[in-house]
Amino acid sequence: MPSVFTHIINGDLPGHFVWKDEQSVAFLTIQPIRDGHVLVVPRAEVDHWDALPEEIARHLMSVARKIAHGIKAEWNPLRVSLIVAGFEVPHTHLHLIPADDMGDLSFGRARSASKDELAEAASRLRAALRAQGNAEAEF
Repeated sequence: MPSVFTHIINGDLPGHFVWKDEQSVAFLTIQPIRDGHVLVVPRAEVDHWDALPEEIARHLMSVARKIAHGIKAEWNPLRVSLIVAGFEVPHTHLHLIPADDMGDLSFGRARSASKDELAEAASRLRAALRAQGNAEAEF
């Protein structure tokens, strides 16, 4: 059975994308801990991150790094933290979270974001990524 992320990737469910390439996508989470909270997801449905083929694992980390630079440019956090929790959806996903302290990494602080908030954040981040030369943010 396809995961909710596969439905988002396929366009069956809405998603606020900031990155698309042959192996992965990235989109804003509907329950951000902070503004700019992004999920980097492989197109391949693999539940556990440590079961990813090596090439895809390397690719996801490379994409996450590029998106982190965009998050830093747009929201200016002290750090962009990366969390691989994997409990919410059985499809590997990397959480990129702008953070100024450890409290910013608590999933207990997640909130529901409106479509307008997500659309604005996605637009801002895509613009930052394009300004950094990332054609994968052009769509």
